[in-house]
Amino acid sequence: MTFILEFGTLLTSARSAFIFMPTIRQLMKKRRPVKIRTDETPALSFGFNVLKNRPKDYYSPFRRGVCLKVFTTTPKKPNSALRKVARVRLTNGMEVTAYIPGEGHNLQEHSMVVIRGGRVKDLPGVRYHIVRGMLDAAGVEGRKQERSRYGVKRPKEK
Repeated sequence: MTFILEFGTLLTSARSAFIFMPTIRQLMKKRRPVKIRTDETPALSFGFNVLKNRPKDYYSPFRRGVCLKVFTTTPKKPNSALRKVARVRLTNGMEVTAYIPGEGHNLQEHSMVVIRGGRVKDLPGVRYHIVRGMLDAAGVEGRKQERSRYGVKRPKEK
């Protein structure tokens, strides 16, 4: 016995459901749902107008903030490490968790940092990276490769 539950789903028994292709007649009656795309970095998509005391929609690639708490956390199941993260209050009033890339850092509470978009796949809820080499976040010491990503100047030639 088969039952059509909703548009595009066919139920053959109480436990198994599979997808079937809708007919042209069904598509004429009810079109396919449009998927609404949500912003992956909502903290970068708006600013705060202090003169009018209200948020204003504009996207920026970076946002300045103050570290509220710097701590370590462990990643999701297959991985094992101590990832360095910071809770940051941004200039638009939002509070986000940002990842501190590279080996070693000098960040502490009340440090001024700049964040950029970019999630960390094995840390749930971490959608932002702290930019190394800007404001209070120093570059990674002794870094020779991929220096621009970690805020390191070119080493002096001898």
